[in-house]
Amino acid sequence: MSHNCTDNRPPTRRPALLDAGLRCLVPLALLGLTTSAMAASSVEVHSDPNCGCCGAWVEHLEDNGFEVDHQRHNDVRGVKIEQGVTPELASCHTAMVDGYVIEGHVPAEDIKTLLEERPDVAGLAVPGMPHGSPGMETGRVDDYAVLSWTRDRQPPEIFSEYTQ
Repeated sequence: MSHNCTDNRPPTRRPALLDAGLRCLVPLALLGLTTSAMAASSVEVHSDPNCGCCGAWVEHLEDNGFEVDHQRHNDVRGVKIEQGVTPELASCHTAMVDGYVIEGHVPAEDIKTLLEERPDVAGLAVPGMPHGSPGMETGRVDDYAVLSWTRDRQPPEIFSEYTQ
């Protein structure tokens, strides 16, 4: 006994329409992801109006594709307290991006990694003002670590390290 698998029905336009619809929807979905990622790249920076290295760090972020709202005012300490930045993590400027706090001269690549990986942390910090970090290019280069921290006062962890 043989079985004939030929379909003698007339062809329909349904597969062609489905294919055309998918070809339109996939790029639109990708556009939505891109728009979402771009919106997450808007950084709000708070710094003292007299701090030059903060402006240099803002330029570093802009050069790496971030849109920056740089707010200069005299109450940066108040922003740090409001955002849960402890004195051990503190630097000269505080930023917020997509629900995370960025304290100090954190390299743009680390911020991008944070936003891609979305770990359960409050943010990243480079305590103090290490020479050679973004915005602190003085000719001297210090080793430094980017720390991740949580709001529950657990000890910070090393997110990345920069050594000579």
